[in-house]
Amino acid sequence: MIFVNLPVRDLKAAMRFYTALGFVNEPRFTDETGACMVWSEAIFVMLLTHEKWGIFTSRPIPDSAASEVMLALSLESREAVVAMADTAGQNGGTADINPAQDHGFMMSRSFADLDGHLWEPFWMDPSFASGEAEIPVAG
Repeated sequence: MIFVNLPVRDLKAAMRFYTALGFVNEPRFTDETGACMVWSEAIFVMLLTHEKWGIFTSRPIPDSAASEVMLALSLESREAVVAMADTAGQNGGTADINPAQDHGFMMSRSFADLDGHLWEPFWMDPSFASGEAEIPVAG
């Protein structure tokens, strides 16, 4: 399991944003200082108020224009990638914060959430992901 912890300015707004993207709230791990948003059996995003974040680290929260990490999320189709990035933009995030990429066997888009955290939904052809097919070499 992986728990991605993200500091957020407005917990309720962040919960609405992630719900719009398809995450599901886990109420057992949610209160007024943090919310657990579930993507899959293995991936959980903990949205933490700045005050709650400060309990875990004294390091400063980067400005929303900074890039501390980009979280890549594998999706089942090209259409799902497009839908997630578009939905992020329609719900207060910034779609295509980085240029979209299409390499034929793999494509991605990106978005920033309400607090500037970068996400990169991507799709990879299953034959390349499994190693059945060779990845084309640019040349």
